[in-house]
Amino acid sequence: MTGLAGRTAVVTGTAHGIGAAIAEALRAEGAEVHGVDKAQADLTVPGEVRAFFGAVGGVDILVNSAGGVCGQVGRPIEDVPDEEWNEIVQANLYSAFLCTRAAAPSMKERRWGRIVNISSGAGRGVSLTGIQAYTSAKAGQIGFTRQLAHELGPFGITVNCIAPGFIRSNPATERQWQSYGEEGQRKLVEGIAMRRLGQPEDIANGVLFFVSERSSWVTGQTISIDGGHALF
Repeated sequence: MTGLAGRTAVVTGTAHGIGAAIAEALRAEGAEVHGVDKAQADLTVPGEVRAFFGAVGGVDILVNSAGGVCGQVGRPIEDVPDEEWNEIVQANLYSAFLCTRAAAPSMKERRWGRIVNISSGAGRGVSLTGIQAYTSAKAGQIGFTRQLAHELGPFGITVNCIAPGFIRSNPATERQWQSYGEEGQRKLVEGIAMRRLGQPEDIANGVLFFVSERSSWVTGQTISIDGGHALF
C-alpha cells in the first residue's frame, strides 16, 4: 500500500502497544515514520521536543499516542500528591501540546496536515482504575482536539481524536487486566457489545482513516473505538 507515500509522520509512544501498531500501519501505507518514546526524547521537556522535531524536519502527520497512567493506581482525591497529578497531566496532555506546537508550522507551510490525538474511554467517562488525573488529562485531549481543529482548519489541517476502550497493550494494562480476576474479566468483556477486547491494530485502523484523504472533511471529532463499550 502506498496511500501515504511521500508523507512524513511522527508517532509518539511507540515503545509498545498502540503507538507501535500505529507506526507500523502508517509505514505499511508508505509513510516515512519517526517513532518517539522516552529513549529518543522526553516529550514533557520543551527543549527535547524542539530538538526532536528539528531533526525530523517537516511533518505531515502527527499522532499523539504517548501517555498512560505512569505506573500509578487509584486513590482518594485527598491522598493524591501534587507530583503524581502533574506527572500524568504532563505525560498525556502537556506532551500533546508540545508536539503539536512543534509540528504545526511545517503543516501550515504545506497547507496540509493530519493530527490525531489518542485519548481514552476515560476521557469520555471515568477511569476504571479511579485515577483522577488520567481521566482529566484524557478529557483535556478531547477539548484540545476541538480547539486545534478550529484554529488549524483554515490551513488545510485536520485534528481528530480516538478514545480507545480497554486494550491489553502494555505492562500497565496487563496488570490492570490481571487485577480483575476471572469474574471481573468476564464482566468487562460482557460489557462490550462485540464481546471481545480490542487490539492495538483496531486503533491503528482508526488512525489510518483520519490521516487519509477519505476524511479530508472530518475534523474536531472524537470517535470511541471500544467494541461498543460506550453503549452500556
